[in-house]
Amino acid sequence: MMRKTFQFKAAAFFVFALLVSSFAFAQQKPASPRDSVSAKVAGSTITINYGSPSVKGRKVFGELEAYGKVWRAGANEATVFTTTKDIKVEGKTLPAGTYGFFAIPTETTWTIIFNKVAKQWGAYKYDETKDALRVTVKPVASAMSERLVYKINAKGFSLNWDKVSVPVSVK
Repeated sequence: MMRKTFQFKAAAFFVFALLVSSFAFAQQKPASPRDSVSAKVAGSTITINYGSPSVKGRKVFGELEAYGKVWRAGANEATVFTTTKDIKVEGKTLPAGTYGFFAIPTETTWTIIFNKVAKQWGAYKYDETKDALRVTVKPVASAMSERLVYKINAKGFSLNWDKVSVPVSVK
């Protein structure tokens, strides 16, 4: 009888510990949570879905994100850009659709890339031959943004992280 009581108490304690640990794990926020922004620009609804990493005291551009290399423009899964109608990005036509969104940062210019493969993990399998559109833009200095955020306005959208803003015009 005493052995069964001990086994029951041990099993109950194990179940309780499992519940507490799973609850605690569920409360932890991911380091780079997914975020999205959506708005109307030039008659189209634009939606940008991205992983939002933090600076965490690091030097972001030129170190964490190397200059001259394709970057997923967010964290984890590649950033996804959707437009419901054809738009002009920096004067070039981007057909309605959903795209993987990448960038190649440098100190003075950024190449903005809309790739036909929307769902990708990082930029590991990025294939330049599947690009729908590439444009070149100039980054500008901005107020500190601890988290990477995308903002959409009447003139287009911008990627903002650390002390850099990368505006992209849409008409």
